[in-house]
Amino acid sequence: MSNQTQHEYDQVIGQCRTLFLAKAHDYGTAWRIMRLPSITDQIYIKAQRIRSIQEKGRQLVADGVDEEFVAIINYCLIALMQLRLPDDAPLDLAADDVARAYDEQVAENRRLLFAKNHDYGEAWRQMRVASITDIILMKLHRTKQIEDLAGHTRVSEGVEANYRDMLNYAVFVLIKKGLGDLGA
Repeated sequence: MSNQTQHEYDQVIGQCRTLFLAKAHDYGTAWRIMRLPSITDQIYIKAQRIRSIQEKGRQLVADGVDEEFVAIINYCLIALMQLRLPDDAPLDLAADDVARAYDEQVAENRRLLFAKNHDYGEAWRQMRVASITDIILMKLHRTKQIEDLAGHTRVSEGVEANYRDMLNYAVFVLIKKGLGDLGA
């Protein structure tokens, strides 16, 4: 992965992290009440809104598309954190524990990005944002199917791999749109 991509990825994630931790301050860990299918549906709502705006060419609600991609990133990280927590974990988590869990999942996704960018040669840079949106929606449909199968798949990587891919695709969009050049 190029140093430019590393820098841009870290900038986007830094912005997402700042927002996530600010919301954690305001709301605590209210997201802990959500089961994975609910998180998947929340991501779906965000991705579907993005596609709807792309197709219609305008929006009526002020929240921007970029903010929806940030929400996809943070909901994917919530899902990944939920996957790692034991069933008996409390609903209320300490702020330091949440920040640490967030950073651990980001680090794992970053490692995945290094590996995939090596193999694919940053092909995502040539993709259209609308195509990336469609891929995110396809991965959501896959995730919903895996959840409906209670995780009993024959050849699938499972929900974690799909959350990780959706997260990275959402970061790619924000990099493509120039958000990777902004300060964290």
